Amino acid sequence: MQKTSKGLSAWQLALMSLGSVIGGSFFLGLSVAMNAAGPSIIISFILSGILVYFILYALSEMTVANPEKGSFSTFAAKELGQGMGFIVGWIYWTGIVLSMSSEATAISILLREWFPNVSIPIMGSLIIVGVTLLNLLGVEKLGKIESFLSSVKIFMIIFFILTAFVLIFGVLPRANPIGLGELANEPFMAGGISGIAGSMLLVIFAYAGFEVIGLAASEAENPRETIPKAIRYTVFSLVGLYVVYAAVILPLIPTSALNENVSPIVASLDRWGITWAGSVLNLVLISAILSAMMAAIFGLGRMIRSLTDEGYAPRWLKDTKDVPYRGILFSGMAMLVGLSFGLLFPRVYLVLISTGGFSLIFTYGIIMATHIRFRQRNGCPPDGICQMRGYPYTSWITLISMIVVLGCMPLIPGQGVGLFAGLAMVAMFSLIYLGLSFQLRARARGQAIAKIPPSFSTEFAAEPLEENNTEEKRED
Repeated sequence: MQKTSKGLSAWQLALMSLGSVIGGSFFLGLSVAMNAAGPSIIISFILSGILVYFILYALSEMTVANPEKGSFSTFAAKELGQGMGFIVGWIYWTGIVLSMSSEATAISILLREWFPNVSIPIMGSLIIVGVTLLNLLGVEKLGKIESFLSSVKIFMIIFFILTAFVLIFGVLPRANPIGLGELANEPFMAGGISGIAGSMLLVIFAYAGFEVIGLAASEAENPRETIPKAIRYTVFSLVGLYVVYAAVILPLIPTSALNENVSPIVASLDRWGITWAGSVLNLVLISAILSAMMAAIFGLGRMIRSLTDEGYAPRWLKDTKDVPYRGILFSGMAMLVGLSFGLLFPRVYLVLISTGGFSLIFTYGIIMATHIRFRQRNGCPPDGICQMRGYPYTSWITLISMIVVLGCMPLIPGQGVGLFAGLAMVAMFSLIYLGLSFQLRARARGQAIAKIPPSFSTEFAAEPLEENNTEEKRED
């Protein structure tokens, strides 16, 4: 793939990452996490932010060393074996498709307030088609659109924080300050250690999406400088914003009053008579989810290109142009399938969400395992760019933390099924890889079994697998 002459800047990458991160899960899903952990949700935000910091810098080290190499699935294939590259690539792609299909349903429900006569299936389909086509415009135009939508979300959060400060400190004339408010009446660890542990999944899920920086590395201007800078912008903006956001909500409303049916922002402001917040937030939510979907499809298109380059996807998806049109269109069509599946079987909606969460946490764990192996084999990356502070301890702590977070999924109601569905997905892709690997090796030796009928698997290219196997043998 030829690198674009004018790539994404550090701020555009950071805003695209923020666009992918601050979606429906932030405005709605955090109610469940706050209810589970109580005021100690701040600890969950800080701990999760530290983990995000280490994951991003681990990804940055590998990306800066090979900015044109591909995505984290490519790094996993090189360091942990071809099977792991195949599995993590497809699990990540599948998880994001499921998550964004559910986001399309959410935005359709919000839009029905203004378009009551349009059915949710039609509305959701139009949204998916629209954000897919926008991704075909190219990275420069998409970066500008994404920057605008991300700015709307960030402005809304900052506006809420300022409004909360006014209520808490009584800044306006004749206004009585709330002070500690509800925070003075709640135990700090209302849900105990299990509450913090259980909320970590949802909080990390609220951070999820930052990995788009790694997927966009090849389209950044001067990746060796841009990627680390974009990561700094993303991490410090997110952690600071999230911690302050949680801190100003806690005095306004008891965490026991929060649930998945209402945003913490709307619930807290409604409680203090600011009832117009719901209507305004609807508009912000729509822009937030659109932004998240656009950034997600951007990443999915690049993931498909990475998978086809490695020979892990059908050859008809291969695209050598700057914009991976085939990967984007294929991902958009998959979202339409996910949307229809969720609408036909409403009870699987939570399964789709939680399975998407599993796929992301699983991916982050594999990124850390890949980084550990990468540093063991290479030491510091080329040019001495060592960004991971405290290696190897921080890498191992982060990897173990991801495993613990996955193990804590059953502590949150409705998330246990996501764990089992996610493990089933890992087993499924493992079996698919074993079947493909056997068939490709047989074809490469000229010993293909004639009884095997043509299928999806026969469209995979054998050459990259054989080439990579040869490389592995040389390295061993």
